[in-house]
Amino acid sequence: MTVVVGVFFAILFFALIMASIALHEVGHLIPAKIFGVRVPKYFVGFGKTLWSRRFGETEYGVKAIPLGGFVQLLGMYPPARPGTKSWIGRVADDARRGEYDQITREDDGRLFHQKPVWQRIIVMLGGISMNIFLAFLIFLGINVFHGTYQLTLEVDRVSDCVIPAEREVRECLPTDPPTPAAEAGVQEGDLLLSFNGVTLTSWEQMGDLIRDNGAGEARVVVEREGQEVELAPTNTVITELPDRLDPTRTVEAGFFGVGPTEELTRGGVGDTLSQMWEMTRMSLIAIAEFPVRIYNVAADLVTGQPRDINSPLSIVGASRIAGEFSVADQFSLGDRVANWMALLGSVNLFVGLLNVVPLVPLDGGHVAGAIYEWLRRGFNKLRGRPDPGAVDTARMFPVVYLVGAFLLLGGAILIIADVITPISLF
Repeated sequence: MTVVVGVFFAILFFALIMASIALHEVGHLIPAKIFGVRVPKYFVGFGKTLWSRRFGETEYGVKAIPLGGFVQLLGMYPPARPGTKSWIGRVADDARRGEYDQITREDDGRLFHQKPVWQRIIVMLGGISMNIFLAFLIFLGINVFHGTYQLTLEVDRVSDCVIPAEREVRECLPTDPPTPAAEAGVQEGDLLLSFNGVTLTSWEQMGDLIRDNGAGEARVVVEREGQEVELAPTNTVITELPDRLDPTRTVEAGFFGVGPTEELTRGGVGDTLSQMWEMTRMSLIAIAEFPVRIYNVAADLVTGQPRDINSPLSIVGASRIAGEFSVADQFSLGDRVANWMALLGSVNLFVGLLNVVPLVPLDGGHVAGAIYEWLRRGFNKLRGRPDPGAVDTARMFPVVYLVGAFLLLGGAILIIADVITPISLF
C-alpha cells in the first residue's frame, strides 16, 4: 500500500508541474491578448496533438509529450530584409518562413514585433512572473497554515569529536580530538547568548561568526538553568564544511561542534519573501553552474561513482522524491504535506529563474532582445539618425539550436540518472 501511495503522489506531483508549465504559458497569453497580439495556438506538451479546440482565434490543446508547452505569438520576428544573405540570414529566413505563411493583411498592427518594447517585455516576463508568483503563494501557504522549522539558539546536541571531512567513518575514534564545544563545556539545553562578545540574535548569525572565526579564540556565554555562564575559553578549529549557497562544494571554515534545536514557526509575507530570497541566491548559483553540474552527473553515471545528493534533478527525479515525502513515516502528516508542497514551490521558483537567463529561446533572451532594440533606437534618436527598426531576433536562431540542444541533452542525462542512480533522501 505504501508503494501505491508513493507512486500516486509522484504522479500527482508530475501533473502539478505540468499545470505550472501550463500556467507559465498563461502568463504570456493573457498580456498578449490584452495588448492585441494575435495568438493562434496555446498548447501544453509537444509532439502529436491529443486534443484541441478553438475558442475565438486561438486553438487550445494538449500534445502527447508532457514535457513543456508553448503559446504562439504571431509575428515574433520582423519580416526579412532584401539583399544577399549570410548563412545566419538564411537560417533566420527559414525560421520566420513558417509563421509568415499564416500572416494576413488583417494582422497588420497585431504582430508581436510591431508592439511597443514595453508591451513585449511585459508579455515575455509574464511567464516568469507566473512561476515566481505560484512559488510565493505555495510558500506563503506553508508559512501561514503550517509553519517552517527555524533553527534556534538552544543547543540540541554537542559533538564529541572533530571528524575529518574526507573520512567515510563518521563515528569518533580514540585518535580524534574533542570538539571546541566539548572542551568549553557546552551542554544540551544551553541557550547561546554571545560569541566573542557579540550578542547573538539567531542561529544563522552564530554560524557565520563560527565560520569566520577560523582557528581563533572562542569565548562563549550561555544561559543555563536561568543563570548566565561564561564557558572556558577555547579555539575553534578549521575544517571543510559545505558552502552555504553552493552545497556541492566545500570551503575551509571555523568549526565549534554544536547543533541547534528546531522550532516550528508560522510566518507571513515578510518571512516568505526572506526565505525566497535565500532560495533565489542558491538557485542563481545552481543555474550559473548548471552545465558543470550536468557534466558531473554524466561523469558519475559513466564511471559508476555515487550520485551527489546536491546534484540537479529532472522532473522524473523531483516527482520520485515527492513520492518519498508522501510516505515518509518519520514525519507527521502536516510535515509531509509541507515538504511536498515546498518541493513544488522550489521547482516553480527554479523554472521562473531559469527563464530569466538572457539566451533565446528562454524568455530572458527575448527580453534582452527587446531591451537592446530600445537602447539602439534611443541611441539613434539622440544622434539624429533614422529609426533602425525592430531587432531581428530570428538571427539568433543558431543560439536557439545550441541552447535547445543543451537543454534536451541535459534533460535526457538527468532523466537517465534519476532512473539508474536516483537520489533518495530517506
